[in-house]
Amino acid sequence: MKEFFKMVFASMLGMVLSFFVIFIILLVVVAGVIATVDNDKVKVSANSIIHMSLDHPIQERSSKNPLDKIDFPGFESNKSIGLNDILASLKQAKNDDKIKGIFLDVSSVQAGMATIEEIRNGLIDFKKSGKFLIAYSEVYSQGAYYLASVADKVYLNPEGLLEFKGFGSELAFFKGTLDKLEIEAQIIKVGTYKSAVEPFILEKMSDANRQQVTSFMGSMYDHFLTAISSSRKIQKDSLFAIANKLKVQQAADAVKYKLADGLRYKDQVLDELKSRTGIEKDKEIKTVSLTDYSKNLESEDGDYNSRIAVVYASGEIIGGEGNDETMGSERISRAIRKARTDDKVKAVVLRVNSPGGSALASDVIWREVVLTRKVKPVMVSMGDVAASGGYYIACGADSIFAQPNTITGSIGVFGIIPNMQKFFNNKLGITFDRVKTGEFADLGSVSRPLTDGERLIIQNEVNRIYNTFTKRVADGRKKEQTYVNEIGQGRVWSGTEALKIGLVDRLGNINDAIRSAAKMAKLSDYKIVEYPAQKDPFESIFDTSEDKMKDYFAKKEMGEQYQYFQQLKSALKFTGIQTRMPYNISIK
Repeated sequence: MKEFFKMVFASMLGMVLSFFVIFIILLVVVAGVIATVDNDKVKVSANSIIHMSLDHPIQERSSKNPLDKIDFPGFESNKSIGLNDILASLKQAKNDDKIKGIFLDVSSVQAGMATIEEIRNGLIDFKKSGKFLIAYSEVYSQGAYYLASVADKVYLNPEGLLEFKGFGSELAFFKGTLDKLEIEAQIIKVGTYKSAVEPFILEKMSDANRQQVTSFMGSMYDHFLTAISSSRKIQKDSLFAIANKLKVQQAADAVKYKLADGLRYKDQVLDELKSRTGIEKDKEIKTVSLTDYSKNLESEDGDYNSRIAVVYASGEIIGGEGNDETMGSERISRAIRKARTDDKVKAVVLRVNSPGGSALASDVIWREVVLTRKVKPVMVSMGDVAASGGYYIACGADSIFAQPNTITGSIGVFGIIPNMQKFFNNKLGITFDRVKTGEFADLGSVSRPLTDGERLIIQNEVNRIYNTFTKRVADGRKKEQTYVNEIGQGRVWSGTEALKIGLVDRLGNINDAIRSAAKMAKLSDYKIVEYPAQKDPFESIFDTSEDKMKDYFAKKEMGEQYQYFQQLKSALKFTGIQTRMPYNISIK
């Protein structure tokens, strides 16, 4: 017996030691990851050039999670940076005597057009310092070229490509897939244009949907051409013809039509940079990446007791806590409430970048915005998209700012309940039986079709929520509810269109919204504080979910097709009534 207990004790001790060793190894790995992407300040030498490359997804603000800055499985730093730090870095570099110019080395920009617009405006402001801005790429996507077009010189590789072909929007439809699976999408909606449901019940765009896409895409394209016309000194009609006839098919064509200033290999561009900074050809250029430069951002001077809170409200709107990728009603409401009750915060800017989501969660956040507006100024700055639920939470503010290419509106409501009876019966051989204590006890079951009575109940609820939505907009925007209903109906608008119909007050960026908030609060000296507070690196690592890791590898494997997978996956998870934009729009 004694030998038995010795063996048991030895085994237990071995397990404890093993777990301890694994724990130590895990801590070492975590520490190593954090060290790899440390945020220590970097030394910037005199006569330096910022090397600006935007080849990773641009979020609203830089993440503190070290895993977000690592490319798996090689564990290499991906140098990602948020829009907030990009704009702050450009502003600081403008007045930094050590920085002589920017080398914009960019082929594609993984961001929406409104985000690109913000960065583009930041570069235009940087140029006011008299410092140079040189752009180079082997291949310019249209988004990358839009950004590069403000440069003093735009160079293209002699064997490269500059895309200039106009905008196109391609939508995926899943009705055929659902038919093969014998799944019926049961739709209850309000709004002629509320086409979020179309991919599940149609095989192509409805006439109403085609009309709205043509309208807002045309508005965005007109702004695209106007901006490039101004920066490149080319007539807008000429630019339209160049794109319409696809006249730029070879690198030389880009120079011929004055979209580029010359054809250069990278070493030739580097030689020009050396010449501009007075460095001999056999010497190295002093460069600092934009990500590294952002580590040196200095706190702006300002009155510590007079603050403007910027509340970041990004992602799908859901009930509960949410995270940095989703807009949880509890988390965002708490952030707005904290800003409202802090006497040092004199005004609030709500930065919205969301296609919408849960109607209930949207209303919860809207309530906090309205309560805050009663005691201090509230401005909204719209990012790439602030549509449906994203507009719902914005409409209660004092003033709304959008970019010309922001996608907004989509004032409509819908619900989807899949009928999977035939899928279960015919594909899986599963049948269901039930016992109920009430006629509607199993309302919402996916194992059978809705009855007429159930459909009427849900339709009435959708109608009620739509009426509430339009009333919120009418009250916030000081419009008649009948007018809001006319411009609502689920229709999507560009920022430019939204200004004309009164859904937004001004075209401008987040800094414009901050300045407006300061003016309304009568502040000449203030500091910016950001909400919600981000978790520290260790917390972020241990909170990294399995789903997030799965999504990362799915994106790696599926590339551009991932968006269709994600769209179908999201639709299957819809719960409750939704105030959501029709689809994920990507202009190419």
